[in-house]
Amino acid sequence: MERDIQNIFENNLQDIMGLQIVKSEFTIKNKRIDTLAYDKQTNAFIIIEYKRDKNYSVVDQGLTYLNLMLQNKAEFILTYNETLKDVLHSKDVDWSQSRVAFVSPSFTENQISASDFKDFGIELWEVKQFENNIISINSIKKSSGAQSIKPLLENSEKLKEVKENIKVYTEEDHFKNANDNTIELYEKFKTSILNLADNIEVLPQKYYIAFKKGSNISDVEIQKKSLKIFINTKIGMLDDPKGLAKDVSNIGHRGNGDFQIQIENDNDLEYIMSLIKQVLKK
Repeated sequence: MERDIQNIFENNLQDIMGLQIVKSEFTIKNKRIDTLAYDKQTNAFIIIEYKRDKNYSVVDQGLTYLNLMLQNKAEFILTYNETLKDVLHSKDVDWSQSRVAFVSPSFTENQISASDFKDFGIELWEVKQFENNIISINSIKKSSGAQSIKPLLENSEKLKEVKENIKVYTEEDHFKNANDNTIELYEKFKTSILNLADNIEVLPQKYYIAFKKGSNISDVEIQKKSLKIFINTKIGMLDDPKGLAKDVSNIGHRGNGDFQIQIENDNDLEYIMSLIKQVLKK
């Protein structure tokens, strides 16, 4: 049942998607949103919809929800603050990272191919139940050759907000200001991080490239001649005998975690991997 799926996700949202639940059954402009969530790592709102019926368009519904969010930012902020008793300002939200996630026991090939755009803030999650109450949850990834959705929205005045504001970042976006040596250095560190464990995801964000397994384990900010590597753990939780990682817990920084290492070569690659691996063991 859709409600069963919703309960599983809402009760385990941090573990499954790395999100903070804001409100269940959120109604705005006569539209009901199943789950409104917030991503603290991207500073963006996420709308989650649960489906069992296969006869719906993820593209049409996804664009509708994204447009709804961008045209009613104040109400989303108000709901966050009232529900969580917190103070969130619109200027602190990265609206370009707004996303819609559809959750279903299965998706048709048409639905998967229709949502396969590299710059389209739509996620598909499959949830299946097996014997002995075992639940399997998988995110359907975009294909490596995914195209841009922007040409399809070119003549749509109704979806102007989505076209102009939603941005899904790629690794190439981060390469623009870097020299060839820095890009090569990033590729070495990327390969090493991915070799630390199975199923580590590479998720480019606005200011950095995140490496995620459940939650972010490390973020890499690519600069012109160097890399800033952030290790996502708290002060007192990292065994760093060389003292290579700088404490940035009280300094403004873009990556997650309290530790930052800035490098211009791969001399300490293996040692840095040993530091990042400590996050995986937690």
